[in-house]
Amino acid sequence: MTRLTTAEKILRAAHQLFDGEGVEAVTMRRVADAVGITPMAIYRHFPNRDALLKRLSDDSFNAVAHEWKARSRSRDLIKRLIAIAEPYLDYALAHPHLFDHAFSVRRDDARRYPEDFRAGLSPTFNVVVDAVNDAMAGGALKHDDPHDVAMAIWAQQHGLIALYRAGRFSYDEKQFRAFYQQSLEKLIHGLKA
Repeated sequence: MTRLTTAEKILRAAHQLFDGEGVEAVTMRRVADAVGITPMAIYRHFPNRDALLKRLSDDSFNAVAHEWKARSRSRDLIKRLIAIAEPYLDYALAHPHLFDHAFSVRRDDARRYPEDFRAGLSPTFNVVVDAVNDAMAGGALKHDDPHDVAMAIWAQQHGLIALYRAGRFSYDEKQFRAFYQQSLEKLIHGLKA
C-alpha cells in the first residue's frame, strides 16, 4: 500500500470538507486539523487557499472527464454522445458543492467560451467535442461547428440540472433522470444528419 504524501493528504481532507459542506468549509485551519498538521504547513504545498481550491476544481474536471471517456466507448456515435450525459448528472447529484464550484460559480480562473474551449483547455468539454467531431465525421450528425454544437449539448444538460436542483421539477430523482435522458436524446436527434 502506498503512503500518501502530505500534499495528497491535504487534498483529500480539503476534498472531503468541500464535498460535504461546501467551499466555505475549506479553511486552512480545518484542513490542517483533518490532516494533523499546522495550518502553516499547508503553505509548503499550496501558496494560498485559492491555489488549493483551484487544484480541487481541476481535479474535479479531470475526474469527470475520465468518467466521460470511460462511458463513451460505444461504436454507435449517437449512443456515445448520449452516454456522456449520465456521468455529468451523476456527479452533479452526488457532489453538489464540487459541481457548483467547478461548473456554476463565477470564478476569475474559470475557462471562458469560446477562446479557452477552442484552445482545448477544458478536459470535460474536450470529451464532448471529440464525440461531436467523431459523430460529424461518421455522418451521424450534421456538419457544423463542433464547439458550438458541444456547447449547445452541454448547456442543455447543465440547464436541466440547475432547474432540477433549484426545485423546478416535481419529479423524483428517477423520474428526472428519465426526463433528462429523453430531453438529451431529442436534442441530439434534432442534430442528426
